[in-house]
Amino acid sequence: MSKKALGKGIYALLPQSPDKIETEPDLVQYLDVNIVKPNPYQPRMNPQEDLSDLVASIREKGVIQPILVRTRKEVNTDTINYELVVGERRLRAAREAGLEKIPAIIKELTEIEMVEWALIENIQRANLNIIEEALAYKRLMEDFSMTHEMIADKVGKNRSTITNALRLLTLPETIRNYILQNKISFGHARALLSLTDRKLQEQICDRIINEGLSVRDAEALCMPNIKTRTRLSKTIPQKRQPDVHLVALQEQLQDYLRTKVNISKRAQKGVVSIEFYSDDDLTRLIKLITGNNTSLK
Repeated sequence: MSKKALGKGIYALLPQSPDKIETEPDLVQYLDVNIVKPNPYQPRMNPQEDLSDLVASIREKGVIQPILVRTRKEVNTDTINYELVVGERRLRAAREAGLEKIPAIIKELTEIEMVEWALIENIQRANLNIIEEALAYKRLMEDFSMTHEMIADKVGKNRSTITNALRLLTLPETIRNYILQNKISFGHARALLSLTDRKLQEQICDRIINEGLSVRDAEALCMPNIKTRTRLSKTIPQKRQPDVHLVALQEQLQDYLRTKVNISKRAQKGVVSIEFYSDDDLTRLIKLITGNNTSLK
């Protein structure tokens, strides 16, 4: 499979451009969602990811972009199932939305091609966590003997981007998990990489999380000169601990309203922020708060 094809995304596998798919029905088949097996090489590590927006979109408009699958024949039977290559979020959302069938493009792919596509297509998506990316790059290196330059060419990124992502895998496991959970950013992690003492990395990482430190603060704490690092550490203000009473009230409101609530307080005054996601959601919240069934429509 050529590098040029892999760089174009799923439709590089097809003889037609994406806007012609709807007029070429032979390219797309509707498969039972239950016979599409998961991709064993899926780089995403968060199967509990919130798909509510995608589910709502699919319920309203259906699955606009087909998934990509390859055929798999069951051992010792004539049963043919399909193995997902690209479109894991769409498949899960379609199932949650109650769809029985999903549009799919069936492509005969070798094991190597299937792994390559699963990794590269996900790497090219912006919402893949940087640790998931790094692990995908690592797999491309180990399974396909790719260099940093080759990977960069495949996914359309700079070689330095690949190298910096892979460096994150040298951090302690606890810190890697914090990055996966989005508790610290790539900028914070890059600052921690400047330290060689793994225990110190973990200590500073804990402080970044507990005190809500910025990337600049983290860089100051990770200065290579210990005297400078100690002096700068003293100048970084300690973050105020949250009021446990307010936090409890906030959680009670969130449970009752079933949406995100934030309570901020200064002296005797403050602000209560309640999030809503549509006119219908706002109408629901107003009814819960006031008891009146007032509609915006």
